[in-house]
Amino acid sequence: MTALRKIAAAAALALYPALAMSEYKLNLQAPQTPIAERIFDLHTLILVICVVIFVGVFAFMFYAVFRHRKSVGHKAAHFHENTTVEVLWTVVPFFILIGMAYPATKVVIDMKDTSAADVTIKATGLQWAWSYDYLNEGIGFTSALATPRAQIMGIEPKGPNYLLEVDNPVVVPAGKKIRILVTAADVIHSWWVPALGAKQDAIPGFIRDTWFRAEKPGVYRGQCAELCGKDHGFMPIVVEVVSAEKYTQWVAEQKKKTAAAAEDPNKQWTTAELQARGEKVYAANCAACHQATGKGLPPAFPALDGSKLATGDKGAHIAIVLEGKPGTAMAAFGKQLSDTDLAAVITYERNAWGNKTGDAVQPAEVKAARK
Repeated sequence: MTALRKIAAAAALALYPALAMSEYKLNLQAPQTPIAERIFDLHTLILVICVVIFVGVFAFMFYAVFRHRKSVGHKAAHFHENTTVEVLWTVVPFFILIGMAYPATKVVIDMKDTSAADVTIKATGLQWAWSYDYLNEGIGFTSALATPRAQIMGIEPKGPNYLLEVDNPVVVPAGKKIRILVTAADVIHSWWVPALGAKQDAIPGFIRDTWFRAEKPGVYRGQCAELCGKDHGFMPIVVEVVSAEKYTQWVAEQKKKTAAAAEDPNKQWTTAELQARGEKVYAANCAACHQATGKGLPPAFPALDGSKLATGDKGAHIAIVLEGKPGTAMAAFGKQLSDTDLAAVITYERNAWGNKTGDAVQPAEVKAARK
């Protein structure tokens, strides 16, 4: 613990003993990387300076008001254009700002130094999940919320990591510099893990970057920090820091999974196979809005059961699932799901509930429809 953190802790214990003993945390998360420690120390330094100025100004003001009050015989003085005072209230704040700006600038410059990275990961924000591509290892996956829907609906008790758990965490080796390239496929998102000191906005059409180096293994959690739509609060980020050996094993396992999951895009699936797979894809990605019954929640989330979209032209159905619909809550799933998963869920929607079109959408059709 640095000297600044010791001062802050002592002040908290002296000024707020009740709060210090409680379980509530009123400060930043405990830093777990060198850059996060510097951010924490800078935050503490600025806070101490602000508190000193606040106490000093108000102490002088209250002293002046009390000492020179009318009830003890003082009369109001009339004066203006005091050169000494004007010089002081200009020069003193200037040096205070310089004293604050210098360490802040050094931290910001170091935060932006993403050179000489050991591992580079591209993080793409989606409505509403994160897609990760390990550029050095040639692997990738989508990371989505893993909190059970029953907890969100209040049917089951909330777990210890409620809304901060994912199905596929980002895994990185300890002690290595990790560069995160951040972008978005639809709207502005923001990749933020407080304990790692990493935060960067994800803007469609642009690639920006941030970095961190976690020295010890652990699991660190964050969230999308940019209001990005109705499920903004359901876009957690989980970074699992492991030893170099475990990271090597994890990469090998991911490569095996990728190879095993590779599917022939020209394979002809039966309608039954597509429907069985599509039901699972629908439950994971569509049921929250359109409901498991397909009835939706009109007008925000229209029904699919009996809709013109799900019973009409296949091309239009494929297009809206691939590209979404601007101005509505319908997200583009083309970046999140494979051609096979998209074909399966579209087939399911066209044949589930009261929809009995008999259509089977093949992965090759989805691939051909991609722009």
